[in-house]
Amino acid sequence: MIVQTIGVVGCGQMGAGIVEVSLLAGYDVIVYGRNEDIRPACQARVRSSLERAVGRGKLAADEAEAALGRLRGVAHLAELAAADLVIECVAEELALKQGIFHSLDSILPPAAILASNTSSLSISQLALATGRPDKVLGMHFFNPVPVMRLLELVRGLHTSDETLAIARKVGAYLGKITITAPDSPGFIVNRLLIPYIVEAIGAYEAGLGEAALVDSAVKLGMGHPLGPLALADLIGLDVTLAIADTLYASSGAPSFKAPPLLRRMVAVGRLGRKSGQGFFEYRR
Repeated sequence: MIVQTIGVVGCGQMGAGIVEVSLLAGYDVIVYGRNEDIRPACQARVRSSLERAVGRGKLAADEAEAALGRLRGVAHLAELAAADLVIECVAEELALKQGIFHSLDSILPPAAILASNTSSLSISQLALATGRPDKVLGMHFFNPVPVMRLLELVRGLHTSDETLAIARKVGAYLGKITITAPDSPGFIVNRLLIPYIVEAIGAYEAGLGEAALVDSAVKLGMGHPLGPLALADLIGLDVTLAIADTLYASSGAPSFKAPPLLRRMVAVGRLGRKSGQGFFEYRR
């Protein structure tokens, strides 16, 4: 099977990033979002990013316009019927994702592949919502999608060799380095990352030092480009909490247990960069 059209379900930061790299790779892209206001915002975000690339001399103006000409925003899930591959990137809620997969299963042609950008949920469980479990896998991108080169391909219990091979080929066209991860809590990256962030938040909450000091120590002592608290802000504290809760519920490992401070910050809307305030403050 040759993938020519990619569908994206979800118009947030991750969805817009996946749309952008797919357009630049030459794919036709159909993006669906339930909210009327989000769809044009997603398209505007993609346009703005491409214009910045043109301004920096990394992309020709005609290439940017050609890419945008391959983008179509739709208001109904049924309009994704023309897609060969659909990548879902909505909130980390199993029931929500399963509902989308169940609906897409009845809409897409039999050969189409269903992928989830989930950070932590079981691909095998998502596949059960469809009649094509062999054509379901995880395609876990990292934020910001146009910059981060890694793409985790997560193989469920029923994912076929052919499905994995097609996803790997798409990943290469998107300019990503792909690794195959097992369908276990957190896959590879988040299994290692979440305990690191959880411990950093706990240490900060316990008074180890100011947020800037904690992050500076990590950057200078470990050579990381971002400290753990700034990284949590970038991911989104709500997303970080959702991943931690999922991993803790599925494994029971104390290293995944979210600190009370993280839960309180999310409860009052301090979500990181997306809200303008997290462990640090950001201009919006």
